[in-house]
Amino acid sequence: MKILVVGAGAVGGYFGGRLLEKGEDVTFLVREKRKKQLEATGLVIKSVHGDAVLQPSLITSGQQVEAYDVILLSMKAYHLEAAIADCVPYVGPQTMVVPLLNGISHVDKLVTAFDEKNVLGGLCFVESTLDSEGSIVQTSGIHDLVFGERIGEQTERVLKLAEVFDGTKSNFVLSENINRDMWHKYLFIATLAGVTTLFRSPIGPIREDSYGAATIKDTLQEVAAVMRSVDAPIAENIVELNWDKLHSIEAGMKSSMQRDMEKGLSVEADHFFGYLLGIAANKEISVPTLEKIYANLRIYDGQ
Repeated sequence: MKILVVGAGAVGGYFGGRLLEKGEDVTFLVREKRKKQLEATGLVIKSVHGDAVLQPSLITSGQQVEAYDVILLSMKAYHLEAAIADCVPYVGPQTMVVPLLNGISHVDKLVTAFDEKNVLGGLCFVESTLDSEGSIVQTSGIHDLVFGERIGEQTERVLKLAEVFDGTKSNFVLSENINRDMWHKYLFIATLAGVTTLFRSPIGPIREDSYGAATIKDTLQEVAAVMRSVDAPIAENIVELNWDKLHSIEAGMKSSMQRDMEKGLSVEADHFFGYLLGIAANKEISVPTLEKIYANLRIYDGQ
């Protein structure tokens, strides 16, 4: 299969790089500045799972216009509209678009831009960032990409895609219920991102402080309440499951949103929390912790 990875940053560069390392036909759609950087240095991965220096195929928007079999979308939510416009020439009737963005609202935008059958579900768990030289630094044991048909079936095309993804130095997992998995990831990452940006701390010190731990629990409960109000397919015990998960990950774990704040970059406040607060307001659900998290991020972005 011909794979197009939109973006060669900390997420797309990592998973696309692992596929390229395996020998798959991978091309990266990048901006001109990133293209020049990668042409000079190669795609450099520094990972606890093994380092790699790769020479990727690179295009910029409008180059080599043809349909790809698979498109991996790995940009921040605030770049989604531009990415969709860039991708239009590369999406054909059989193209599978696999989004790796956090949250859920982007799915409707992709279905509107392309076609219902083009858009699969997807998510990832990876702690990675770009260093000052543009290398991808991946630092934790978790490096999972989960994908699947949103209709919940193991179709012929998704099974073929699983074969392509198999055998890399990262975990590509075919889900039987990607819609549930995406909502579960949303709840987990909204909590992790919310509390780590609020306290400007990795998760360890937050969960060790009694008030920090209470904030984690309040965030989990408020996000779950909002999701249940729109009949999101989340597990009955999802709060307890994520509480345990947040207490089992490495103490030094930071959210990607916190890392973006540390670099002075924009954050996905509206995509993560504005969306949830919009639902809460419509359903008249009290979410004081989410309001504080959102205010913190908006004030940061406005400075």
